[in-house]
Amino acid sequence: MANTLLRIAAAMLSAGSMTLAATQVSAQDAPHSNVRGTVISASATSLKVKSRDGKTVEVTLASGWKITSLARASLALIKPGDYVGIASMPNAKGDRALEVLIFPPALKGLGEGSHGWDLKPKSSMTNASVTNLVKGVNGKAVTLSYSGGQQKTITIPPTAPVVTFAPATPADLKPGASVFVSAEGAAGGPLITHQVVVGKNGVVPPM
Repeated sequence: MANTLLRIAAAMLSAGSMTLAATQVSAQDAPHSNVRGTVISASATSLKVKSRDGKTVEVTLASGWKITSLARASLALIKPGDYVGIASMPNAKGDRALEVLIFPPALKGLGEGSHGWDLKPKSSMTNASVTNLVKGVNGKAVTLSYSGGQQKTITIPPTAPVVTFAPATPADLKPGASVFVSAEGAAGGPLITHQVVVGKNGVVPPM
């Protein structure tokens, strides 16, 4: 794929301030892997994860790496003009959401666009502004607008997790904690990350 791949962003919220780690790479750059699973162990420089396929994956934590968690949110909080990231799957009636991430206002425009995503086969991730939200029989249909005047309409079923960013610290990387890690490097080889999303308070990263 020649188009630019826009990785998921990670933000760290602490002491009333926000810092952001975001990466844009082309398909010709270093390979990229998303690691999903639970923490086996963590140190100041590395994270060992039992991935969702049962494998043990070790990830090096880059200097200055950031950590964030997720908090439950609600579709009722979304309004036109808000910026969201929605993982979705195509079906006969259009795209159907797998999960929804509501970005804080400071992150509006981050990773804008729609691209392939590895949550499930044939899934995609769309980071875009909400232009319309309509209640339907099986949930809500949201129309998203992104770069180049493009639009995409996605149905969000009541069962789709809706989350937003929340604070976290390295101490939250306890054995058994659920994590999503966006890492540089091919699966099965050395991996390094600048950002970790950890589950807290019963919220599992749905990305």
